[in-house]
Amino acid sequence: MSGYGAVGGGGASGATLAEQFQDAIHALGSSIPSCCAPALNMLPGSLASMLGSSGHASSLIAGGSGAPGSSGLAAGGTLKLNGRSLNIIRLLGEGGFSFVYLARDKASGRDFALKQMRCPSGTPTLRLALAEIETTRRFRSPHIIRLLDSCVEQTADGHIVYLFLPLFRGNAQDEINARAVRGESANEKHVLLVFRGAARGLKAMHQYRLPNVGAQREQQEAQMEDAESHDQQLPVPVSHDDEDDSDSRRLIDGHEGADDEDDGSYPPKPRPEMTTSSLQMNNEQETGREGDLVPWAHRDIKPANIMIAQERQADGTLAEPVAVLMDFGSALRGRIHIKSRREAIMQQDLAAEHSSMPYRAPELFDVKTDAKLDERVDIWSLGATLFAHLYGYSPFETPQIVEQGGSVAMTVQTGTWKFPEPASSAHSQATKDIIRRCLVLDPKKRPDIDEVLELTEKALRALA
Repeated sequence: MSGYGAVGGGGASGATLAEQFQDAIHALGSSIPSCCAPALNMLPGSLASMLGSSGHASSLIAGGSGAPGSSGLAAGGTLKLNGRSLNIIRLLGEGGFSFVYLARDKASGRDFALKQMRCPSGTPTLRLALAEIETTRRFRSPHIIRLLDSCVEQTADGHIVYLFLPLFRGNAQDEINARAVRGESANEKHVLLVFRGAARGLKAMHQYRLPNVGAQREQQEAQMEDAESHDQQLPVPVSHDDEDDSDSRRLIDGHEGADDEDDGSYPPKPRPEMTTSSLQMNNEQETGREGDLVPWAHRDIKPANIMIAQERQADGTLAEPVAVLMDFGSALRGRIHIKSRREAIMQQDLAAEHSSMPYRAPELFDVKTDAKLDERVDIWSLGATLFAHLYGYSPFETPQIVEQGGSVAMTVQTGTWKFPEPASSAHSQATKDIIRRCLVLDPKKRPDIDEVLELTEKALRALA
């Protein structure tokens, strides 16, 4: 879907039949729907009441099949999102219950991506969509996609969730595909710069610290009461602070401020977060003191989830690429102690549903009781992604494996891979060392995100 993801991460939605069959072999227990609560009636009370009231979020659609309840929006139609008018230009992609459109803001004339997620009643899709909104707004980094606005609309058969996102012209998978068509090899420096950006985005997740939730909750409750008393409309969930609102308005109106870079420091400064009811949406209530380290894992790092922006400079040359992570429907707290077989099966099922098999860490294929999963699942995925961006395919889904009908799951779990020859001879040992260090079966022996970034800087210096 042009990198904008499906509901809940879309890990399985893009899987081949063979991959789905291999996952089925490992799925020995309950499936995702049996583990997740029904969409609306299991949400926290205050959030459920907000979703049940059309006064807090509205979307009015004009133009052909764009009416509520249809399968999508009509090109040429108009959508009103929280008072903003958008022209729907065309469909960019679709997958699962999601559609992504090229949308043009009438006021500024700027183009954006509008993600529409259809959430039928009786399915966990609404909960997953709201969790994606929650998680996307949790992290602040120039290398994590900015959610500019969101809206939830109730329909006859469920809900529709809209996400208003910056528009990117492509992702790392698009670059891989384009190179294959042209018969070109990868530019090692370009690939490393994209990899570094993705790693910096992950650093914001792996080194996330708790904000002052209590103070922000009181402020937001007061804001909501004031808005209700004046019959104002609010996007759902109400989860971004005034600073985030002003940043988003500058992006939409065409004035991108320097503070968008968060002064370049990592981890980013703690920022006020969501209300307590919102924080419970992902069954991951923030507990602890302000500033406590609470690592998160993305769990679906792959080329298609790394968006790339690259501007042409005044002299006609291209600026360095800026990599931006997206699709956070798969994200979870990074450190999970598996205390029972039921929890182990649930984690396997979650991984099978949300983490793409060729990039999935081996410990997620066969989760053991008393295992301790952590954010280093992403380090493995980073290594596989770097390999794919260089050589055109995952190290565990090579042309030979595909032709011979081999098991991707078995190849991952045994850690069987090698650099392709003669293609890899064109790349530096420092770059290949990053891949070797990341693709270690024992997660305890993998580098953390800081070490990955150090290795990347070393490789870039070697190319200078």
